[in-house]
Amino acid sequence: PKGKGPQGKRITLKVAKNSIRVAFNGRRRLDLSKMGIATFPKCILELADVEELDLSRNLLRKIPDIIEKFQNLMWLDLHSNQIDELPAAIGTLQNLTYLNLCNNKLTTKGLPEELTLLKNLRTLNLGLNCLETIPTTLGTLRELIELGLFDNALTAIPKSVKKLPKLEKMNVKRNPLPEFAKEEEPIDIIKRIESLYLVEKKDLCGSCLQMCQGERDELHKLEDMTPGPSNKPSFSSLTTPNSTAKDNQKEWRMK
Repeated sequence: PKGKGPQGKRITLKVAKNSIRVAFNGRRRLDLSKMGIATFPKCILELADVEELDLSRNLLRKIPDIIEKFQNLMWLDLHSNQIDELPAAIGTLQNLTYLNLCNNKLTTKGLPEELTLLKNLRTLNLGLNCLETIPTTLGTLRELIELGLFDNALTAIPKSVKKLPKLEKMNVKRNPLPEFAKEEEPIDIIKRIESLYLVEKKDLCGSCLQMCQGERDELHKLEDMTPGPSNKPSFSSLTTPNSTAKDNQKEWRMK
């Protein structure tokens, strides 16, 4: 198709201007997500005063140093690209509070030391990458509230990161961490019986039959209160005796 090739779709300044949206918080967001972009469009430097930039779900492999021109950025979404390293210039975006790098190809070497200069960063998502270690220097991001590290190859989390003063949520699921080597078996909170006895009505004594019918009526009331159709099978000629009938089964069988 026209405009597409090995370098992906080319974005013009006109397209970029038409992609500016006003977010719910009043910030101007340049939304170029899902556009098939393979190289950072230089034309958007004309719009470098936006507060939010969304380049997610594209084909980007590199983020150039010219990202430093976006000094007003508070929100940067680069998730679901093919980025394997970040430029040192990322550290100049001092107003950033949100940075999403999830689902890329970042390695530990691809994280520049300048990432720690983002002192106002509150949300950092590094999930679904190729990280084997986390730099201890990330412990200097003292405003960090949420940190995503899931689906990497991490075997340890630095203490400096674990002890971040404002950290409320850290997702480290699906990493080969020692503490998750033996996952605990899920606790079954549903009370279950070990044995179930099915008998016909004619084999029950009068008192046991009356008691079982009463409990069955209670179950029917609960089913009527539950929305949606019931898929439970019905055995009209069988009754489940309660614990009293079970304890006296020899007696009522004789009767």
